[in-house]
Amino acid sequence: MARVTKLSILGSTGSIGRSTLDLVRLHPERFDVVALAAGANINLLREQIEEFLPKVVSVQREEDRKKLQTDLSASVECLSGEEGALAVGGFDEATIVVSAIVGAAGLRPTLAAIEAGKDVALANKETLVMAGSLVMGEVERRGTRLLPVDSEHSAIFQAMSGQRREDVRRLILTASGGPFLNMEPGRVGHVTPEEALAHPNWKMGRKVSIDSATLMNKGLEVIEGRWLFDMGYDKIDVVIHPQSIVHSMVEYVDGSVIAQLGTADMKGPIAYALSYPERIEAGVAPLDLTAWGRLDFMEPDRATFPCLGLAYSALKEGGTMPAVLNGTDEVAVEAFLEGAIPFSGIHEVVERVMDVHRCEEETDLEAILEADRWARETAWRVIKKGCRTPLKV
Repeated sequence: MARVTKLSILGSTGSIGRSTLDLVRLHPERFDVVALAAGANINLLREQIEEFLPKVVSVQREEDRKKLQTDLSASVECLSGEEGALAVGGFDEATIVVSAIVGAAGLRPTLAAIEAGKDVALANKETLVMAGSLVMGEVERRGTRLLPVDSEHSAIFQAMSGQRREDVRRLILTASGGPFLNMEPGRVGHVTPEEALAHPNWKMGRKVSIDSATLMNKGLEVIEGRWLFDMGYDKIDVVIHPQSIVHSMVEYVDGSVIAQLGTADMKGPIAYALSYPERIEAGVAPLDLTAWGRLDFMEPDRATFPCLGLAYSALKEGGTMPAVLNGTDEVAVEAFLEGAIPFSGIHEVVERVMDVHRCEEETDLEAILEADRWARETAWRVIKKGCRTPLKV
């Protein structure tokens, strides 16, 4: 019988967090939830606490912490703010930490988990986008494992299993194309948030759904893949695959291509990360290829969706530029969802801020966080002034 894995979940009320807890329900003898961190959804968090009885939890706001502490029937330590999330990330009893907080907010708690010597099931791609060199250096120093949860990187991880890294010619990330595949370029400026959030294949949070629609999500995954698999940007390609059956591929020097296929359900890659090197039942519907009949692949339309190219440019530039790309994108997506800019304004804001950024070396965490802060402030200035207005920095 496998020993019990003690889980700490950063982002327990989000999509990945909820899917992780579905797996715990499926394998109660295998997993024990010891710590949870959430944002503002305290009603769902309260239900999770009552069901899984963690020892420590954290919420975003102090007023929510006080309310939660008063309402709970279970005995649990309640924390708040970034310090609370850091405590959950580095909780002593945890065997593995699921990093699923959305955006840059997940960086420091994930680093706290690594510094505490925990294995990390990584769903927060921003950790590596912003601070790839720093994070991977810390992983090597601590001797921990960074196990990919993104379906694309999980697929590459599986396709490289048992293979020699030096035999890899390139990584091929697949993208569904989102809800606007084959959209006429003239329509880009008229897309509504509701249309952009309606992903055809995956159930995801609002930020990731918009990034999928702009192809920025795939760009961020290119940067994440560069650090996870130690590959240059020129060895990572993207293809559009509308069916979302092939989750990614690895091409080898002999021309062989190894792909990982499966039903579009995040419980699959989560289960693989949490049970590696074993495999466990994930509650995922079996894949019936005969029901699909065909699998299509095509080049991404970089002219209509420039965010993918911007991500490659940020990766090539290096230093603090990927952190600036990410921070600006978070602001631009928020502005689009609030109706402050059109859909096409997302890439315009990102490009404008990148153009005026004086890139620095990715020297330490403070330099990265300062670049993120600067990017967000500058992005809001661009939005308020209009994307094409000259900007003094």
